[in-house]
Amino acid sequence: MRILIHGINYFPEVAGVGRYTGEFAEWLAAQGHEVRMVTTPPYYPYWKIEKPYSGYRYTKEQLNGVAVYRCPLWVPRAPSGVKRLLHLASFALSSFPVTLAQVFWRPDVVLVIAPSFLCAPQAALTARLCGARAWLHMQDFEIDAAFELGLLRGRRLRGAVAAGERWLMRRFDVVSSISERMVALLGAKGVAPGKAVLFPNWVDISAVSPLCGPSPFRAELGLASDAVVVLYSGNMGSKQGLELLPTVAGLLVDRLDIQFVFCGNGAGKPDLVQGCAGLPNVRFLDLQPNDRLNDLLGLADIHLLPQRAGAADLVMPSKLTGMLASGRAILAMASPETQISYVLEDRGLVVPPESPALVADGLRRLANDAPLRERLGKAGRRYAEQNLDKERVLTRFLEKLEDVVESGR
Repeated sequence: MRILIHGINYFPEVAGVGRYTGEFAEWLAAQGHEVRMVTTPPYYPYWKIEKPYSGYRYTKEQLNGVAVYRCPLWVPRAPSGVKRLLHLASFALSSFPVTLAQVFWRPDVVLVIAPSFLCAPQAALTARLCGARAWLHMQDFEIDAAFELGLLRGRRLRGAVAAGERWLMRRFDVVSSISERMVALLGAKGVAPGKAVLFPNWVDISAVSPLCGPSPFRAELGLASDAVVVLYSGNMGSKQGLELLPTVAGLLVDRLDIQFVFCGNGAGKPDLVQGCAGLPNVRFLDLQPNDRLNDLLGLADIHLLPQRAGAADLVMPSKLTGMLASGRAILAMASPETQISYVLEDRGLVVPPESPALVADGLRRLANDAPLRERLGKAGRRYAEQNLDKERVLTRFLEKLEDVVESGR
């Protein structure tokens, strides 16, 4: 089977950066399929083109069986609502001729991964011209999130964009997303029930597993052996709700047995570092490579999952899969009846978003109750093994993909 994938920032060498797209493409290639990937040079979450790549030229390379076509991209130094749109539009324009040229390769399926939704039209057109099946995967609802978080504004603009989104989604044979609530939202956007598919994020449960002893990061960071470590690891951007973390750390500054470690990079990191200045209970780490991911996740006694209220059920944090697989307790900020609340029922603590006092209370409760942390961590690990195992998730996806291609024939 020939599979053409269109998605941004394929860069599997760094944990959490283009990881799902890269692992997915390489896994399909390992199953014996021909896979081509149209993507950007790696730039996220630093918002800077990684060397030796360039944002101004087209390149082609072979990565673990995948033919990777990288297209020019404009990367703003300080991403904002309008700049983000221009940034994504630059890739949509530069990748259009490369995607269209794949018509002569005659793929069996064209799969576009959103973000960015701006690339969906070229994927649908390419599939139509060569008779391939068209598959749209919504990793998050970037347009809705942009309006909810105030990055875009205007009722008329939102109505027009929503109408265009519904029209375009109907051009695809299959539309998938990563959680039950997000699949339900596809229905509200006009996707027929038979075309809406659940394709969750996954985790390699053999690569991420509970540590048998202390993480080496404890000694590297100078953390006491009996310290309760609260870890946030992931992108530091606008959708994460990180602005309350300095306040939470400040509320617990009297509890020197509770130590915070914030690991990651992104546009919001400078503000977070500034907000935590002078707090003796906070340490920072840069994004870590894949070979240190398990030690990093095992550093936590408590994983912290912040989330802004406006992003509920429009995004499903990919970092949650690793948290669950690590066998550590999780404290998440989410509203009731959201997908995060459902997943963490009896597997973690959930408090309302954007409420530092309640977050601090939840952390005190977990820090004071080691048996509770252990029980929640084990329950989360079982959930990961049963629902998020990489081989199971991708095998189910491939079976669906083969059915879709066969029905097209």
